[in-house]
Amino acid sequence: MKRIKKIFIITGANGFLGNNIIRELSLNKEFEIRALILPNQNTDILKDFNCKIYYGDVREYDTLTEIFNINENQELVVIHCAAIVYIKSKHNQDVYEVNVNGTKNIVKKVLEKNAKLIYVSSVHAIPEKPNNKIMTEITNFDKNKVIGLYAKTKAEAANYVLNMVKYNNLNACIVHPSGIIGPFDYGNSHLTELIKEIKNGNLKTLVKGGYDFVDVRDVTSGILKCINRNISGECFILSNKKYEIKELADIICELKNIKKIKLIIPLWLVKLITPFYEMYYNLKRKTPLFTKYSLYTLNSNSNFSHDKAKQYLDYNPRNIRETLKDTIEWLDQNK
Repeated sequence: MKRIKKIFIITGANGFLGNNIIRELSLNKEFEIRALILPNQNTDILKDFNCKIYYGDVREYDTLTEIFNINENQELVVIHCAAIVYIKSKHNQDVYEVNVNGTKNIVKKVLEKNAKLIYVSSVHAIPEKPNNKIMTEITNFDKNKVIGLYAKTKAEAANYVLNMVKYNNLNACIVHPSGIIGPFDYGNSHLTELIKEIKNGNLKTLVKGGYDFVDVRDVTSGILKCINRNISGECFILSNKKYEIKELADIICELKNIKKIKLIIPLWLVKLITPFYEMYYNLKRKTPLFTKYSLYTLNSNSNFSHDKAKQYLDYNPRNIRETLKDTIEWLDQNK
C-alpha cells in the first residue's frame, strides 16, 4: 500500500504567524510545505526552511491553481493565515478583499481538493461581554456585534467558514488567537514596534490599559495540534491572559536593565490627541502605535478562556516573561 504524503499549504507564509508555522513544520523532513506569498515580496526569511515558494494572491482565485495542484495519495492540509491586521481609523477596502473574499477563494479551493482547512481567525471576531465576563468560543458570528473593520471582516469570514462546514461538508476548524507577540516578526507589527520602542528607551509615557497577549510559538503549537484531530466545525481560542501595558513595559525594562516608565497618560487625554497622532503617522506612511481602535482594544474586555484548547489540543501557553526575553534577544540580534 502506497504511503500517503502530507502536503501543507500556508497562506501569508512570510507573515509573523505564517513564518513561525513553516519554521515548526520544517522540522519534519517528510512533509511537503508550500508557502504562498504575494508576487514580488521578499522570500529571504523562508530561504533556510524546507518549503517551496509559490506566488499568488488570495484575492485572485486563478493565481491559486498551481499551489493547489496535488496528485493521488497526497493528503492536503491548508493553514490559512493570510490577513490584513488593521488598526487605523480610515476605511481600507483591501482589508475586506483579503480577509473575507480571500478566505472564500481558499475555501473554494479546499473543497475542490477535498482538503482540510485550519482557518486563523481572531478573538476580535467574538463579541465583547460586559463587566469583564469570561468569553468562550461561539459558533454564530455576527459582524454587527463587533467593533472595527478588522473585527467585522474576521467575524464575517468565520461565519462563512462554519456555514460551509454545515452545508457543504467543508472539513475545517477555526482558531482565534489573541494579541500575538514574540520573536521572528519580520513585518514589524505594531505590538513588536511597541516592544522595540520600550526596550530602546524611546517611549517615555504609557497608555492606561492592557490586553491578552500570547506567544506566536504557542499559537503555532495550537494550530499544529489541530492537524491530526477530528474537529471539523470546532472553534478554539488560543489566548494566554490579560497583561497591563505597564506590566509588559516593566518586564521589558527589567530585562534590558533600564529605568522603568512611570508616566501613564489618562485615557481622556490620549483620545484627544489620537486623531492628530494618526495623521502624523499616515504622512510618514507608518502604522501608529495608538489609534482610536487600538485604544478601544486596550480598554476592552479581553478576559478570554482557552480551556477548550487546553482540553482538546493540549494547549499550554508560556509565561509572558519568557516571550519578552526571547523577543528582545531576537530584536537585538536582527537590527
